[in-house]
Amino acid sequence: MTSTGSADGARRTRAPRSGRTGGAAARARLRVSAPAPGAQRPSAGPSTGPAARPRSASAAPATGAVPTAAAPGAAPRPAARAAPVHRGAPGEPFPAGAASSPEAIGEHTQGSLFDVVKVAIAMLDTAGRVVLWSPAAEELLGWPSEVLVGRRIEELMADEQRVAQTREAFRIALRTGGWKGLTWLHHRDGPRVPVEARISLLVDGDGTPFLLVALAEARTLQAVERDLAVRDALFEQSPLGIAVLDTELRYTAVNQTLAEMNGVAAEDHIGRTTGETLPERAADEVSVIQRQVLATGEPVIDVTLAAQSAVRSGYRSISYSRLTDRGGKVLGISGTVMDVTERYRAVAKVEHARRRLALLNEFGSRIGDLLDAGRIAQELAGAVVPRLADFAAAILLQAVAHGDDLPRHAHDRRTSLLQLGVAAVQDGEDVEVMLRRGARISFAEESCYGRVLRSGVPELLSGAEELAEATYPGDPKVRAALALGAHSMLVVPLRARGIVIGLLVLSRAGRREAFDRDDLAFSVELADRAGSSLDNARLYVRERTAALTLQRTLLPQQVPQPTGVEVAYRYVPGSSGTEVGGDWFDVIPLPGDRTALVVGDVMGHGLRAAATMGRLRTAVRVLAALDLPPDVLLRHVHELADDLAQGPDEALLATCVYAVYDPATARLTVAKAGHIPPVLVRPPTPGPARSGGPLPGGEGEVLDLPSGAPLGVGGVPFEAVELLIPEGSVLALCTDGLVESRDKDLDVGLGRLQSVLEKPYVSIQHACEAVLDTMEQGREPDDVALLLARLGRGEEGARTVGWTLPAEPTAVSRARRLVRGALQEWGVEELSDTAELLVSELVTNSVRYASAPIGVRLTLGNTLLVEISDPLPDPPRERHAAAADEGGRGLELVRRLALRWGARAEGMGKVVWFEQELPGKEPGRD
Repeated sequence: MTSTGSADGARRTRAPRSGRTGGAAARARLRVSAPAPGAQRPSAGPSTGPAARPRSASAAPATGAVPTAAAPGAAPRPAARAAPVHRGAPGEPFPAGAASSPEAIGEHTQGSLFDVVKVAIAMLDTAGRVVLWSPAAEELLGWPSEVLVGRRIEELMADEQRVAQTREAFRIALRTGGWKGLTWLHHRDGPRVPVEARISLLVDGDGTPFLLVALAEARTLQAVERDLAVRDALFEQSPLGIAVLDTELRYTAVNQTLAEMNGVAAEDHIGRTTGETLPERAADEVSVIQRQVLATGEPVIDVTLAAQSAVRSGYRSISYSRLTDRGGKVLGISGTVMDVTERYRAVAKVEHARRRLALLNEFGSRIGDLLDAGRIAQELAGAVVPRLADFAAAILLQAVAHGDDLPRHAHDRRTSLLQLGVAAVQDGEDVEVMLRRGARISFAEESCYGRVLRSGVPELLSGAEELAEATYPGDPKVRAALALGAHSMLVVPLRARGIVIGLLVLSRAGRREAFDRDDLAFSVELADRAGSSLDNARLYVRERTAALTLQRTLLPQQVPQPTGVEVAYRYVPGSSGTEVGGDWFDVIPLPGDRTALVVGDVMGHGLRAAATMGRLRTAVRVLAALDLPPDVLLRHVHELADDLAQGPDEALLATCVYAVYDPATARLTVAKAGHIPPVLVRPPTPGPARSGGPLPGGEGEVLDLPSGAPLGVGGVPFEAVELLIPEGSVLALCTDGLVESRDKDLDVGLGRLQSVLEKPYVSIQHACEAVLDTMEQGREPDDVALLLARLGRGEEGARTVGWTLPAEPTAVSRARRLVRGALQEWGVEELSDTAELLVSELVTNSVRYASAPIGVRLTLGNTLLVEISDPLPDPPRERHAAAADEGGRGLELVRRLALRWGARAEGMGKVVWFEQELPGKEPGRD
């Protein structure tokens, strides 16, 4: 054996001196007690050697006492009466049932450590000869017992040096009682086997010494020792708390780290359960996990629990797994505990910051497209309750809410504020007193609210005393807040362009922790975002108000109700955006009780579009006064496109539909320039329609008109279409905002408009409302102009008569006679002289320049309307006749004597007309 061996310091007996074997002293040391009185002593026959007493090795007590050699056939020794306590033996016998292993004595143990580290036993005499050779030794080295018994163990050594070292180990063992060390033995198959050896001195009852040699394979033993060292290092040096529990979930081992975490000494854990070690709440959660792991075998990894300890409270990450031996028997569970308080708090801070950022982003997205200060204020209050506060109020300057300019002077007690946004976690009378939406608010200059308004510096109030001093004594709002349990308040300015435009007031109540500086900083960030949106809303209201004001001034202030036409209209500004559109409509009375109906749309939005719309409407009205046909009027407007454009670099682009209705002939003439077509609904039974009466409905159609190019585009001629209209028909003109949508064709919207107008209604005004109620929800947020006209037969009781005369000189006198007779028949012969004079002048002009029949028509209504038509398209031109001229005074006479006069194109020719005031009425001129 090698020199690495050493004497065993834990020997039970002392070996005899060198050269002495046996003796009374050795026998006395081996005996542990005297036999009981009367007991038979074994015979003291001569020793037969170890080979003759093989049973002595197996007769050793299970408690670990040193086995003794007995003579062959000797009876077993009786039990000692009072065994003395030897060093290394337990002071008291183990109580029943307290053995370290739960197996019953004699039961075979599967998967024991002995199956891993196989210990080979050999017994030698003092000369080194093998007396006993166990099966484990045979398995370890391959040498059977029948080969080695009686031979020296030295024969398994490789060289003389090893033999000498082995002999020295034997001498040490005989002298000191034991030896341990590392050596190499030859396997029967040839290779050397490193073994860990333990030599113990045994002395039989006769004092004969023997050497008990225990051999274990060194590599396996070193692996076990290494695993144990790793276990010890991890258990004692690990920063994690480690615990081992048995099947009753009682601690069998804990390290110092876990003991410090729990605030209980390590030895005080042993034999106790978690419920007997930790506070009740924490123990309940851990015990549930322990029982689950023990029952299912499924490990639980990294579960974070709150730890309540008088020493180190915080958060723990626990992991448990079930322990089993090599045979699969459940031994208990093991667990690791990590103090993750700092990590948890860091994660909590990150999560807190993430939630705050999410709140900012959510609030920004919710108010990003809002342009109403009241809605923004309500969204602000709703966003912070309950995530940041229990009660919230957004208070704005009245100028912000109404779209006025921001004040340039410092705020004082006269500053008018409105509480437009409120939110609370509960309802009740006190909440209503403290947070009433729409309430007018005023603050004393020395209050915290007044200070924040003036300085723009936020304030944090904590405690009931500071809250009570926030305003004046006895403030009902403060009393209500205190009654609700408010104990912490933030007063944060809402700022825009460096000016305080309002306040955000937040309160916390009950058991909720008070506001801190982080809450104050976050509230300031939130208020700044809200302030920018509120200022944008203020600007929007101001610009929109200005644009709507301009647009309203450019639209008709009073819509006339001409003869034979009942009109209803609606104008709806766009629902979004800060700019109005360029939609417009108009109703223009024309001579001869005719009426022009106009609807147009200037492309674009804003003040410039509204101004362009006003210029375009003025141009249409001026050209309509010339009584031009619809297609001719649109052509003239198109020729003015460059002058009507919004700017020198922007071309005019507008659509328009222009219709002229003549109630005397029930004819409608329509032309359009790129506009959506009108819808005409014919009544089921044509007949007189009473103004303000019900609409019977009927059959509708979308008029098929030549499209025409939009104004300002050109390239497509404008064409007019003339229709004969049944009495009581309804004509609908509108802009594209009424019928267009994002995902549907224009024909769908026109069909919807047609179907709505085909239904009966109590009045034309109700029909207008019904059309607006059925607007497409997904339509573009554009302006809407709608014009409905019920077309009749002119003024009730009006009389009309007409004649056709040949283009001959005799036509003049005949026309005078016909006019005189008709006026006498109608009872207005007072008008005959002037009417005959003017008719003769106009018929004379037609006879002189025209070569086709001449038409004369008289209409008696509110005035006397006289119309002279001929096929010559050129309109008459008034000349200024000199004093010596014989002619050229006819049109001057008409201008001087008639109430009004004019000329219009009709078909291929023209119509010259004049009106006379009826007797008894004050004359008036347009």
